[in-house]
Formats: sequence, C-alpha cells, structure tokens
Amino acid sequence: MSPYSDAFARSIDDPDGFWLDAASSIDWITAPTRALDDSAPPIYRWFPDGTLNTSANALDRHVAAGRGDRPALIWDSAMVG
Repeated sequence: MSPYSDAFARSIDDPDGFWLDAASSIDWITAPTRALDDSAPPIYRWFPDGTLNTSANALDRHVAAGRGDRPALIWDSAMVG
C-alpha cells in the first residue's frame, strides 16, 4: 500500500487514533484524549478535553524554534497590488 492508502485505511479503521496522532503535531496546553465527541448530534466537538492556544501555535512556537527572523505571513493580493 502507498502511504496515502495506509493513512486513509487508518482514518477509517481507527478514526480516534488517527486524529489524535494528527493532533500531536501541534502544541497543547492540555493534550486531548478523545478526538471527537459525537454524543449530542448534530453538535459535534473535536478534541473536547484538549486545551490549546491558537496564537501560540501559529506564531510563538516558530519563534521559540529559532525562526523568529523569517516572515510569518506573506500576503499577495490580486486586488490591491
């Protein structure tokens, strides 16, 4: 199987494990132990017991990793030139 096929199969066979592994790629204040809370459809909650800071994940962790001198965002607009 290809890496894509393996990942796809795992996402179907073990969705909770698949998404918890994916979530480990970001920094959590409190790491989640569940990927999806589907106990009250149609309201679904992703990583319901996890806590994170999106700003820290978007910027701060990259500065801490030594990339603070690189552009954080490059914006190119076809409308504004």
